[in-house]
Amino acid sequence: MAAEPAPISFARGAPSLDIIDVEGLKAAAERAFTEDPAGTFAYGTSVGYLPLRAWIAERHGVAENQVLVTNGSMQADAFLFSTLVSAGDAVVVERPSYDRTLGSLRSLGADLHAVDIEPDGVSVDGVRQLLDSGVSPRLAHLIPNFHNPAGYTLSADKRTALVALAREHGFTIFEDDPYVELRFRGERLPTMFEQSDGEVVYASSFSKTVCPGIRVGYLVGPADLIGDIARLATSTYISPSMVSQSIVNAFVRGGSYEASIETVKTALAERARVLCEGLRAELPEVEFVEPEGGYFLWLTFPEGTDGDALFDACAARGLQVVKGSDFLLDDARHHLRLAYSGVGTAQIAEGVTRLAEAYRSLEAAH
Repeated sequence: MAAEPAPISFARGAPSLDIIDVEGLKAAAERAFTEDPAGTFAYGTSVGYLPLRAWIAERHGVAENQVLVTNGSMQADAFLFSTLVSAGDAVVVERPSYDRTLGSLRSLGADLHAVDIEPDGVSVDGVRQLLDSGVSPRLAHLIPNFHNPAGYTLSADKRTALVALAREHGFTIFEDDPYVELRFRGERLPTMFEQSDGEVVYASSFSKTVCPGIRVGYLVGPADLIGDIARLATSTYISPSMVSQSIVNAFVRGGSYEASIETVKTALAERARVLCEGLRAELPEVEFVEPEGGYFLWLTFPEGTDGDALFDACAARGLQVVKGSDFLLDDARHHLRLAYSGVGTAQIAEGVTRLAEAYRSLEAAH
């Protein structure tokens, strides 16, 4: 009997262990434990480990009371949604959008309005049409850089236009930006937060740049809103993990952070190149936009492709992918999300071959 093919995963949005600065993290942990044992091993407060909070505030050019450090950016998302969104509130989301964000907002009873995302980010005309139709959103959730799942980046002009719309119509933009440091092509763009006057709340994460297991994210926003969220955080868990945040603080202040990011970006750029070249060669009918950074590629197969059946055909060949339908509010099924962050180039090349075989098997069946 033929051996099962070795599994290959394009499913998980996380860096592989070989590009994580394990030695740098060990050294950072030693410094954190030695230099500030009292702060590292105590409960702390709900706003997070204060030296890291100060570093983040300085990096974003804001006061420290505008920053709250959390257990990962998903915790930051949950706190913000719980504070701002009530059942029945209209919320603008991108189409597609991160599946866990959609689930979180649905659980709060939000009235979700999906606006198509284009290769240069969410359609500003689509948002404007939604507003002109009479919808008054409480919040717009946007992933501006190297979008999950689409991989697209919101253009500078669109960022400016969206902030202007938020100011004019009185809604908050949630700029969910965990991948911002992972640009490997092109120029870094100004954030919407930098252009706002209280209309934008910003979130990011060290889980994508330091390591996934560190689980440290943060929010930056108006001081009164951050104060409200800090009170919610206190009642939720007293404080986030001081150990994790103290290690991150030592890591970013000790000179390891920038070097670590460069290592990750170099690997991601090569992996994205191999993936895109393989897809062009083996699946020329599939549409995608080559990413400028981040972890993800969004594939659009010809209309009528059964993404559920394709998912199963991939699984039968030892290939893990994510159904595009997980990221959509409608019933479109002809998309897949591929994450290239956790696999080496040889696995990527073999994975593309398996994906092409899976797709051809559906064609043959029909």
